[in-house]
Amino acid sequence: MLRPLDIVILLKLSLQNGERPPYLHLANELHLYPSEVYASVKRARASHLLQGPELGDRLNRSSLLEFLLHGIRYAFPAEIGPPTRGVPTSYAAPPLSNAIADAGELPPVWPYPDGKVRGYSFAPLHKNAPKAALADERLYELLALVDAVRNGRARERKLAAQELTRRLEVSANAKS
Repeated sequence: MLRPLDIVILLKLSLQNGERPPYLHLANELHLYPSEVYASVKRARASHLLQGPELGDRLNRSSLLEFLLHGIRYAFPAEIGPPTRGVPTSYAAPPLSNAIADAGELPPVWPYPDGKVRGYSFAPLHKNAPKAALADERLYELLALVDAVRNGRARERKLAAQELTRRLEVSANAKS
């Protein structure tokens, strides 16, 4: 059974070129233990979101995209909490923040002690996701798009779905 952490790792893998990098490399970039990455890769293989070791653990992009667009909001619903300081996500983070006007309400933020924005608490897929996202702009954007699908309004979900589709397909075409 998939866990929210698996989505973070799969999104990170979608940004890689070629075969899956070593567990230690992924663990360091995502601020995880190698054993967590290993277990996640194993679950992703069982869920057919990764091809398997004989194919270099390549990402099954079409299956991941299908899950992100149609299943993630049901499998891992957003956990909303009280106002806090943190890192903007969903429509409040790039790339959607460029397309959606600020309505003057508190934005969704991942609670994070070094965050610079005050908003309502939006639990990330994994507690270390904000730290990893701040170190990797492309991962940050993918995680924010996934959060828009998880809890956005219809327009936000539609824009996020279009952007996720474009990004995952562009990555796939660039590797072909």
